[in-house]
Amino acid sequence: MQCPLLLLLLGLLCTVIEAQQISVNDKVTGTLGQQVNLPCTISSNDPNIRVSQIMWEKGGSSIAVFSPQHGTHVSEPTNFQLIEPSASSATLRLPSVRAADEGNYTCEVTFFPAGNRKATTKLVVSAMPLNFAQANTEAIANGEEQTVATCRSSNGRPPSQISWQTSLPGNVTTTMTNNTDGTYTVVSRYVMTPTSQADRMPITCVITHESVEVPIPLKLSVMYPPEVTVEGFDDNWHLKRNGVFLTCSAKGNPPPTSFIWKTTDGSPLPPTVRAKDNMLYVDEVDERVNRSFICEVTNALGSRAFRQDVLVREKPNYSGAGATGGIIGGIIAAIVGIAVLVTVILICRQQQKNQTAKDDEEFEGPPAYKPPPPSVKLHIEKQSDEELPLKSVLPPSESTDSQEMELNGKTPPKYQMTPESRHHSSFQSDYIEQENPIYNEYHPDNASPREEQENPIYNEYHPDNASLREEQGCVMSQAVYV
Repeated sequence: MQCPLLLLLLGLLCTVIEAQQISVNDKVTGTLGQQVNLPCTISSNDPNIRVSQIMWEKGGSSIAVFSPQHGTHVSEPTNFQLIEPSASSATLRLPSVRAADEGNYTCEVTFFPAGNRKATTKLVVSAMPLNFAQANTEAIANGEEQTVATCRSSNGRPPSQISWQTSLPGNVTTTMTNNTDGTYTVVSRYVMTPTSQADRMPITCVITHESVEVPIPLKLSVMYPPEVTVEGFDDNWHLKRNGVFLTCSAKGNPPPTSFIWKTTDGSPLPPTVRAKDNMLYVDEVDERVNRSFICEVTNALGSRAFRQDVLVREKPNYSGAGATGGIIGGIIAAIVGIAVLVTVILICRQQQKNQTAKDDEEFEGPPAYKPPPPSVKLHIEKQSDEELPLKSVLPPSESTDSQEMELNGKTPPKYQMTPESRHHSSFQSDYIEQENPIYNEYHPDNASPREEQENPIYNEYHPDNASLREEQGCVMSQAVYV
């Protein structure tokens, strides 16, 4: 019986506790020197439970107390206020928040007869810093390491983070100071060995405070003496040439203030030479211009000079004048050569395509016959016309007299093959048979009787068909078909 009763009492207690709620913000951010409120709201679903006291405390110490029966009490010093406290609300106000006010604050409520309940909120004090960056205008290119730019973030809370963005090599030094009001001052310096090339180069200081980035772009300022060059001499100053000049170019920080033209030996400038600021004009080139000229430039850091040697020629130097034209001509020739090469390649490819198409068309027909190579190579000595046997003339035949007389009254000669000529013809036939076997199909000596009957064309061209040849008055020669 005791266990069920205990469980019943615990259930009633949990129900009573859930009936009362205290609501506060988990985190409140206040700006240094400005007002901030910490709300505390009380709610109860049981009308039989009442609020007897509301108290704010920090670090275990009471700050402000409110009681419906006894009113409000605020601890000294009076840096805190309760705004319109009641049984359902007690907001703690800090009129001018300080860095020391940062911390955890607890709102504790006493319920009767349920007991005490509390909730905690965190106060964070922040301060926006004052950001500033500048380049060192007194950096000098003297080979020593110096501070060329400074970036400062003052009176911020929490402390700022500073970084640099630049392509110049260097080192960064950073210092942080705790101020009496709880803020921080961060100073970052970019240190390097300045050179004339670093003058007016960009550099950016990036200040990050509470995830907010503030970039400050700068341009470096490096002081250096003048850097001097002389232009205008093309190595083609010849006698009687007019209108040539030299230009003295200089840069420096601070800018150059004077340009002085003079000769190396200290003598006056030739009569045909005129100096004006950074320009040296030569009205007409003569032997007196054949010397060295010096351009001296001065700024606040000192003077620098540049010497230009002038060689006067007796006659014009066309090689130098045509150098530019030669370069341009070479470029044009190269372009034309490339164009011709591309054209030739395209033409060759087109011809290859046409040849391929032609070959494909030939392959579509019957395959061409390619005779096999002979097994034995024969060596034939060609006989001269004097060594060849003559064909004998056949005597006229009685059976053909009437036919012969009809041929314009003239009798055509008749020929017959001698044994030597027949032997020579047989030798040629054997050679042709070995060189080209297809000849065997059409050679008259190899024809069978069946071929004579089935192929009238054969009978027409057969050598034994003498009557036909005699009637036509011609001699048939052997033919080879390939």
